[in-house]
Amino acid sequence: MNDTAITQEFLDAQAMLKGHFILSSGLHSDTYLQCARVLMDPARADRLCKELAARVEATFGKQAFDVVVAPAMGGVIVGYEMARQLALPSLFCERQDGQFTLRRGFTLEPGQRVLLVEDVVTTGKSSLETVVCVESFGAKVVAEASLIDRSGGTHGLPFPLVSLLTLDVPTYQPDALPAHLQDVPAVKPGSRWLQKTA
Repeated sequence: MNDTAITQEFLDAQAMLKGHFILSSGLHSDTYLQCARVLMDPARADRLCKELAARVEATFGKQAFDVVVAPAMGGVIVGYEMARQLALPSLFCERQDGQFTLRRGFTLEPGQRVLLVEDVVTTGKSSLETVVCVESFGAKVVAEASLIDRSGGTHGLPFPLVSLLTLDVPTYQPDALPAHLQDVPAVKPGSRWLQKTA
């Protein structure tokens, strides 16, 4: 699949949204990629993750990883589908007291080689939080795979990132909004903003 075909998958899923968004990083943007809409169609998820898995295998080989780990919520479905494509176990970490941890009986073994999987990488913040969780078990993140790298390649992660599509979508600090966003109410579509319930 080329960039045009991948972009069309997102457009067909109505997953490239325009407006005023507060991203999980706290930065503001006029563009939001709602990967949940892309992944709600199992056939589309299969097509995209098959392509991403092929790129991962072409870059690292077939035996480079022992397990896939994804951060909840955004990475859970794509992490599972990537693990299925690569014939690896699939784990996800969740926030507990503000920190990512493994729950539900999940565990990692010292020395295990981890493929971290996300839906979208912007600043790499949640990726690095996932690394802390992985390393607390003595395992190691070897690389990351994501559907979209929206940092334009400037994420600064300390390991390789393989993505289907790299986009350079501007983001803004809350106190430095451009004129076209200043009077538009902001919404928080990401899962980091979900409130805990009893």
